[in-house]
Amino acid sequence: MAEKETVVLNGCDLTIDDIVAIGVGDKQVALDPQAVERCLASRRFLEEEIAAKRVIYGVNTSFGPMCNKIIDDQQIEALQVNLIRSHAAGLGDPLKDYIAIAVMAVRLNTLVKGFSGVRIELLEHLQWLVNQRVAAYIPEIGSVGASGDLVHLAHLALAVIGEGKLYYRGELRDAEAVYNELGRGPMMLSFKEGIALMNGTSAMTALAAFAIFGARKLLNIACLTGAFAMEIFGGIDDAFDEDLHLVKPHQGQVAVAKTIRKLFQGSGNITLRSEMHDLIRKQKSDEPVFETSINVQDVYSVRCTPQVLAPVAESIGLAEKVVETEANSSNDNPIVIPEKKKIIHGGNFHGQSIGFIMDTLCMAVTTLCNLSERRINKFLDRNLNEGLPEFLIPGPVGLTMGFMGAQYLATSATAENRQLANPVSTNSISCNASNQDVVSMGTVAARKAFKSVSLAKHIVTLEILADLQALAFRNADKLGYATGKIYRILNQDFSVYDNRRIFHDDLVIFRKLLFSSQLFDDLSIYWDE
Repeated sequence: MAEKETVVLNGCDLTIDDIVAIGVGDKQVALDPQAVERCLASRRFLEEEIAAKRVIYGVNTSFGPMCNKIIDDQQIEALQVNLIRSHAAGLGDPLKDYIAIAVMAVRLNTLVKGFSGVRIELLEHLQWLVNQRVAAYIPEIGSVGASGDLVHLAHLALAVIGEGKLYYRGELRDAEAVYNELGRGPMMLSFKEGIALMNGTSAMTALAAFAIFGARKLLNIACLTGAFAMEIFGGIDDAFDEDLHLVKPHQGQVAVAKTIRKLFQGSGNITLRSEMHDLIRKQKSDEPVFETSINVQDVYSVRCTPQVLAPVAESIGLAEKVVETEANSSNDNPIVIPEKKKIIHGGNFHGQSIGFIMDTLCMAVTTLCNLSERRINKFLDRNLNEGLPEFLIPGPVGLTMGFMGAQYLATSATAENRQLANPVSTNSISCNASNQDVVSMGTVAARKAFKSVSLAKHIVTLEILADLQALAFRNADKLGYATGKIYRILNQDFSVYDNRRIFHDDLVIFRKLLFSSQLFDDLSIYWDE
């Protein structure tokens, strides 16, 4: 068995791809030695400040609106465990174990940055949990994303101290039993370490990373389905002309148009504007007005793909920057900066940036779904599909139904995603005895985005199947260089749907092929510098 690639955590350069790879078990983690030195300095300074009787929130004070209650030095370690147990109050379905592992990795990275004042033993323990793939049991409901993911990360902290339940090897088990099996004891937390584990945005950030990872694949495949639509319907070339997009130079629009042009390059299916004029004039009658059978322009779901997907591409790019910034930030409170002799109380735990960009990502994904769903409808409606069989039926029309029933999947999922596109980061509700009087709902937004991406995968999977079914009737022999290559790969797992199989089974096969493989990882949007 090949050794896993190692991500060296230093609090500065953890990427979306790293977070996902660590979560699913493709990579393990190590601690950067220089970062460890920063953490040692941070801890030493915190210890000096406590010895000097400084009053430090969450270390020798209570929490939230009870912060004016000063805790005796003999009780400051018990304070941390009491915080964890009281805030481990989530309910609902648990996060998938691979997401919970990603949450732990993100939290470890923020602590390794060196401004949280925790001991090296805690960092090493989190590293061990991640690399052993011991996942915290984290119920999905409970965070308002203001003092970070307090509820979610309290459940993570339970895993560290060996209480509650843990996932190990896919099974939910008592934490004590898992520790015993692995021959290692849980952590005994010291002062500041409970709040350092809990006060932050690591749950929403890990969820957001998975949402973005999926959204990037969706965008790549949406460019492919845009190219397939051009080829199947004989779309007109000038809608993707470089000069057209350079006079409206939104970065995403130019990039998507370039990507689709490259995909259908070499096609014999594309209608050339330069050749249309003579063809249309040959149909002229003696009447003052005559109607041509040749499309002068394509419908918007074919022609306007670059314009529709422009903000989608740009939003995904922005989301990646925001989430990677958050993943490499100190979002604890208070922040310990030893070289400046500062312990700073503030609000870096607030998740508004994640909440806002995840709401934006939901809008972007829903926009992509709108485009995909309309193209599916065009394939199936005999009044719109330009000569294809209605519902793409290969056999007796009426006796067999083709894609009729499957269309409901796209309609239903699109409707649900439109609802999810409504923002939640603006829905602040004061809580914590009005101490947390402005909250971000960042984790709710990230969960929403994760679900939105999952629904979009259903729709795009169906569109790919519709593309392949349509290409079984026409134009497959004249596909472009790239579309032809991808078609031949996909066609190895495709059989024309003829009502002899349960449609669900085809959907399952292709959803996994499209989104659980690396098939489209090399198909990237062509961003010009």
